Amino acid sequence: MLRDDINAALKESLKAQEKRRTATLRLINAALKDRDIEQRGHGKDPLTDDELRALLAKMVKQREESAKIYDENGRPELAEQEREEIVYIQAFLPQQLSEADTRAAIQAVIAEIEAKGIKDMGRTMAVLKERHAGAIDFGKASGWVKEALAAAG
Repeated sequence: MLRDDINAALKESLKAQEKRRTATLRLINAALKDRDIEQRGHGKDPLTDDELRALLAKMVKQREESAKIYDENGRPELAEQEREEIVYIQAFLPQQLSEADTRAAIQAVIAEIEAKGIKDMGRTMAVLKERHAGAIDFGKASGWVKEALAAAG
């Protein structure tokens, strides 16, 4: 389980006295516990590995945005901290597909579900998310899906 991997990494970083990595792993655990408590409040089970990967992807995206803002405001040391945290978080995510591989996956899904145009955007995205959760940046992919569906329609 992904939770076990995170906890094992935390123990390892504590022994190695890696301060930034330890702090980042503790942030991940805190976010995970918050979401589990929220789930329990709604009568749901704790997060699954796929839901946890989505949470980690969100954390990466937040840090990318923060790093960009720090760079724009002349704070390179803070931007570098954010980038370090991104590396530690991404260690628990599947390898991201390249743009070419993502576009190929989009074409395969469109062909498979016989999508005819923009009206099939939701179905196409749903299948992509089911098959490639955590491996595709869906913010970028949605534009590529629209492009491909416009060409298909």
